[in-house]
Amino acid sequence: MRTLLQFDFAFDGPWGQDLEIACRDLADDIAAQPGLIWKLWGENRSAGRSGGVYLFETPEAAAAYVAKHRPRLAAFGVTDPAISSFSLNLPLSRTTRAPL
Repeated sequence: MRTLLQFDFAFDGPWGQDLEIACRDLADDIAAQPGLIWKLWGENRSAGRSGGVYLFETPEAAAAYVAKHRPRLAAFGVTDPAISSFSLNLPLSRTTRAPL
């Protein structure tokens, strides 16, 4: 069962192209995560928030990623990320053109 995972946390930057440069190796590592289908990177500079939305093949793959990523975020100074996990309603998602 495909699983949607969301991280949201306070973030002071870098933003935009500076974040892209700073996170190239991290993005490559995330792309190699077993069970990952895709990730969307989000940033809200005015609110001082950042995060990501991920689609995983299974709940187990999503849980394994959380176990890996939570300590990595802590190493970056992110100590209390909001993490949510959702089962997908595939028929409705397809109707609304989700990239499945």
